[in-house]
This record gives sequence, C-alpha cells and structure tokens, in this order.
Amino acid sequence: MNCPKCGAFMPEGAGFCGSCGQPLAAPSSAQQDAAPSAWARPTQARVAYAGFWLRLAAYAIDNILLGAVLGNILLRPLMGKPGGIPANDPWFMFTNTSPQVTALMLLFLMGNWVYFAVLESSPWRATLGKKALGLTVVDLAGNRISFPRASGRFFAKILSSMTFLIGFLMAGFTAKKQALHDMLAGCLVTRKI
Repeated sequence: MNCPKCGAFMPEGAGFCGSCGQPLAAPSSAQQDAAPSAWARPTQARVAYAGFWLRLAAYAIDNILLGAVLGNILLRPLMGKPGGIPANDPWFMFTNTSPQVTALMLLFLMGNWVYFAVLESSPWRATLGKKALGLTVVDLAGNRISFPRASGRFFAKILSSMTFLIGFLMAGFTAKKQALHDMLAGCLVTRKI
C-alpha cells in the first residue's frame, strides 16, 4: 500500500506513514469492493511526532516515579546504618567506587531498563510518564515495538548521553523528531492530535 499523501510504500496494516506521518486507514473488504466515497473517513486517531520538550517532561515524570520506588526499595534500608550509605552525603553514590555502590548502581540501571523496555513494548506502548502526556513509542510503520527493540532503544540512550546530550537534543530538530537512540532502534515517539 502507498501513502496517499507522499506516495511512500508502507506495509499492510501500518497505522500511519513512516515518512510523512499521514494516518493510514486500513480499508475493510466492503470498502475495497465499493467505489471510493466522499463520506469515507479514516477510523484511526491522527498522530504527530512528539517533540523534545514534551518528551523531556515525560522523562522527568518517569524519573521521579522510578527514583521514589527504587530509592525506597534499594537505598532506604541502607541509609544511615554503620557501613552503609551516609544520610548526610548526597554525593556518596556518585563519588564512591566500592563494590557495594557499584552493585547498587547496576541494580538501578536494571530497574530502569526493565521499566522502560517492558512498558514501551507493552500494549500501552508507553511508560507512565509518556502515557500521562499522550505519547507512544512505535516502530517506523506505526506498530508496537518488541521487547528486544525496546531494550535496544534503552541501551542506545547511553550513546545519546555520550554525545554531550546532543543525541537527545536531536529530537528537537530532526524531521521526525527522532533522538539518536530512536534512529538507532528504528522507532518514533508519537502523540495524539
């Protein structure tokens, strides 16, 4: 099937055009047999690409939630105990290289990975922050992404960070509002309009 707006080839069942964002309505068998009608309307919601600031707000919501949950589960039991994490030194986790702190940082990373990859590959197609703001993560054809692709997208954020955060800022000025990790994983972040 070809996009009616730009003519790009799209696979059958695609929700919207991966090139221009035009919503694509899958015709029913009755519509395929009948002549096109002026009254026919697409049944799918219109979507647009989510920009940098909206995505940053969703990321902030997600990090506040994750910080509260993971902090209470992993850090609270260790705070202020002898040999544990000092309650009066907020930089302890970032400046200490002991095996215990390294293990805690890896647990935080794993918690983040599971949160983002499971929710973005779920039928919601979004984390809680993205869901609150009406954003979804989809592949280039507008379909739900798989868990391995969501995992690849999560770990590609490390590369977005290593570019002095320019990888994240790319979502503000690329045509499809894709950050570096979106491009590497073949994903789009869309919003309803």
